[in-house]
Formats: sequence, structure tokens, C-alpha cells
Amino acid sequence: MPEVRKGLRGPAVKSDLELARSARLKPIAEIAAALGITDPDYLRPLGSYKAKVSLRFLDEVRNRPDGRLVLVTAITPTAFGEGKTTVSVGLSMAFNRLGHKSTVTLREPSLGPVFGIKGGAAGGGCSQVLPMEDINLHFTGDKHAVTSAHNLLAALLDNHVHFGNRLNIDENEILLRRCMDMNDRSLRSTVTGLGGKANGPVREDGFIITAASEVMAILGLSGSLTELRQRICRMLVAFTRDRQPVHAGDLGACGAMAVLLKDAIKPNLVQTIENTPALIHTGPFANIAHGTNSIIATRLALKLSEYVVTEAGFGSDLGAEKFLDIVARVAGFNVSAAVIVATIRALKLHGGAPEKNLAGGTLEHLRAGLDNLGRHIQNIRRFGVPAVVALNLFEADTREEIQVVEGFCEYQAVPCAQVRAFEHGSAGALELAEKVAAAIPAETAPVKYLYEFTDSVEQKIENIATRAYGAGRVVYTPRAEKDLARISALGLAGLPVCIAKTQRSLSDDPTRFGAPTDFRIAVQSINISSGAGYLVPICGDIMLMPGLARDPNAFRIDLDEQGQIIGLD
Repeated sequence: MPEVRKGLRGPAVKSDLELARSARLKPIAEIAAALGITDPDYLRPLGSYKAKVSLRFLDEVRNRPDGRLVLVTAITPTAFGEGKTTVSVGLSMAFNRLGHKSTVTLREPSLGPVFGIKGGAAGGGCSQVLPMEDINLHFTGDKHAVTSAHNLLAALLDNHVHFGNRLNIDENEILLRRCMDMNDRSLRSTVTGLGGKANGPVREDGFIITAASEVMAILGLSGSLTELRQRICRMLVAFTRDRQPVHAGDLGACGAMAVLLKDAIKPNLVQTIENTPALIHTGPFANIAHGTNSIIATRLALKLSEYVVTEAGFGSDLGAEKFLDIVARVAGFNVSAAVIVATIRALKLHGGAPEKNLAGGTLEHLRAGLDNLGRHIQNIRRFGVPAVVALNLFEADTREEIQVVEGFCEYQAVPCAQVRAFEHGSAGALELAEKVAAAIPAETAPVKYLYEFTDSVEQKIENIATRAYGAGRVVYTPRAEKDLARISALGLAGLPVCIAKTQRSLSDDPTRFGAPTDFRIAVQSINISSGAGYLVPICGDIMLMPGLARDPNAFRIDLDEQGQIIGLD
């Protein structure tokens, strides 16, 4: 195994990109054959190392028993993330190293974070999915297909208003915004139609990032092309002047949008740095959407593997809650175990260490921050899912600090494994794989959901806020109260809720670290995603279009004299 780069992670020299380029990849047909996909009619190669898998193959294996599904989540993260993807990849590779057949299923990275603060999102070091340059950038074009389908709907809506407005759409009640896969705060609020009548109606508009598009959510939650088209038709896009709903189907948009997405719905097969199969498909964010890869990819992996490792975005309060309360319930998945990724640096942040100097955090900061880990352990246990803590280690972590975390986990009666997958690949995640396998019961128990679909919308929100976040109460703005009334009038109160809030805190205040209790959650508004099949309460000051940082990662990404990409780490 090649050495990794010097810095936070160890004493060696190679960057993620250099490690990726030095890996010995297998032709994608070999990776497919190892999964049992041998008929070339079921595989559409896109170059040597990536391919689309036909939905017809999923139909062929639909009656096979499912493997074990392991969900990877985390504590409340720092701005740079705590390595969930690295741990997920390492864990799947470790299962294979132990002689089990395993596949990892992940979301597709968004160009926003890639060129923003986080950089590449394909894992790191010796625990990556490859080809990382393709995966981090345009990959197989799925994100562009979602962007095109979404913006086609926006264009058809404005075109309908321009040419007579037969449906009597109220231009002040158009809900759909445009989207793009890039961080651009200047496009959050715009005015369209300037320059005369020929340019369409003048109205306020704006953009969201593609990962927040309902079309992305629909793609991830659909089990077939037929279901995809049906969900698109149900998208609520506007209201008429007499307050009647207007859906994408009313605009005649469903067919053309489905055509743009007919290849994007097929899962993408790639491999890890150790040639473990990886299905990477769809990319909703967990702070503003449901935050997991597609149901189709996970369902396919479960039919072909003993252990499937899947990742949910951010902490257990966001990605894991949404996966368990929405995705697993809709898809009928059983979750055998959950891994909670923790780092010493993040625990120090939650214990009061200054965010700009986490390396200067003390043992006292670490001990104080353990309450955050405790809350996430409690969250997973509420669902009735066995939990294992993965302590993702960095070079600066000391033995004494590691012992503090391990002691806390022992007190909590939860297994804790040290993970060094970044440096050592599968070998650095063997302890984790063994402890996860040992934690899985012979018979997986049904998930204990935080709410029932028959509960009122207010009760669903309160259950999540009080049980998963630790809030004392939920309050609603007048706008949110009007949204509740509208949801009731439309007969949509039976939908699940997918809360949008900051990922930086268990509360809706991004500056409130640790494990706060008895705070107030403020619901600003509630968006209706009737195509995706959930309601989106907007809590706190959450943006559906992120902005770039003062020093974005885009400044470090470039081409060298040979035309090779540099800085994509």
C-alpha cells in the first residue's frame, strides 16, 4: 500500500490524487463480474473504470435475499467533515479482506463543496473510490441531467405564463426556483424577465444548488422509471390565483423530464482503491434534503453482497434520522447496524476548544465534548439499531486522548474501534469490521421510528426536535403556520418530514456546539416536496444555495503543464 501524505494524517508524502493515480484499477467488467453482473447487456461501460448498471439486472435479482445493511453516520462535524466516506470505504474493503462479499454505496459529490471548502469527496488516502477525478467532477453526467430536468420544468412554467397562462397561475405563488451545481450566493435571489415582454414575465426568482433540487430527491427515491415519471408529475410548482395547486404534470413536463433522467436513474459502478465494488448514485445534501445515495443503488448492492456499507450525510440528527425515518421505511430496508464516526478534533470543538485552533484543544475540552458523542449514540439507540463508534484517528491524536474516548464508549456500553483507513486502507479498518459484524444480531429487528406517518405534521417535527436534537420546544413563524394550514388543505399532512437545518449543531444555531438541551427550534417555513414525498420544514437560517468561502478550494485546483489535474484533494 502506498504511503499517504504528510500533515494531519501521517509521516508520508503522497496526496490523495497521487495515490489514486498510482492505484492498480481493474477493468470495470471485472468488478461487475465479481458482483455477478456477467451479461454485457446489463452493463454500459463509460470508459475503462466506470459503468452504468441496467435496471433490468435489478429486476432479475429482485427475489434474492438481502445482505446486511450497515449505515455510517457521525457526530456533529467540524466544517471539514470527520471522514465518514473514508471510514465507509475502509469498512467495506475490510469486510472483503475478512472474506465477506461487500459493496459500498455512496452519494455523488457536488461541485459546490468540491470547489468550496471541503474539496474532493471520494474518500481519502488509502481509502478512496476511484477514478476520483471523474467522481469528483462530471462523473457520468447525473448531476447535469438533474440540473437540466429541473431547469426545463422552470422554463416550461414561465413559458406557460408567457403564452396566456391558461392555468391562471399566480406569479406571486410560483414555488419552483432554478438550480445549478455550484455555490453562488449572488443567485439566491434574482429577478427574471427584464428587458421587455418578449423575455417573459418579470418576477422574483432565485437559484438553489442541484443537491437541494426536488428532482435530485425524486431520482434518489424512485425504484423504477415508471415511479420516477409519476413522482415528477406530482411535483408542486405553483398555485393558481384561486389557490389551487399546480403540478409538473399540469404543465405537461413529466415526459421530457423523464427522458433527460432515463440514464441518470441507472446506478454507477466503480471501485475502491483496493478494487472493492462501489455503487455511487445521486447526491442530495442531508442538511437540506434526505442526504443518502439512491434506493436503487442500495437495493442492488443488498442483492449482490453479504455486507453493504452506506453513508448518510452529516450527523445522526440529520442524515441518519432521515435515512431511518424516510428512506429505509419507503424502500423497506432493514438496518443491521450503525457506525458513528467520531474524531478527537471534533469532540474538542464540542467541548469548547477554539474552532480555528482545534490542535490546541486540551483533555478537558475533549472530556467536555463527549456529551455530543453520547447524544448521537442515544439517537441511534432510539431507533433500536446496534451502534459502533469508529474513532477516526489523525496523527496528532495522543494515546491518552484515545483512551479517554474509549473509556467513555465503555461507560456507554457501545463498541469502539480505532480506524486508520486513511493511512492503511482495509488493514486500518479491520477492527471496525470485526466489531460491526459482532454487533449485528442473528435477526435484524425492525427500526423503531421517531414518528408515524399518521401523526400530525407538528407532532412529527416535535418528535424529531425533542428526541433527536434535544430541543425543549418548537415554535412556528406566521409563515410556517400558513404553510401548515395549506398542507392540511391539500391533504398532505400524512407525508414524512425532512427537516432542513444547520449541520454544525444539534440545534438550529450553527454556533451552539456540544449537546445543548431545552433550546427552541424555530420553523421558518415548510416547503412541500410532493414528488419526493416529504415535507421540508426550514429551521433557523438555512440556505438552499451555499456560498463560497473567503479562500475556496477552487484557488488550489488547476492543470499542470501535462494537462493533469492538481489540487483535487
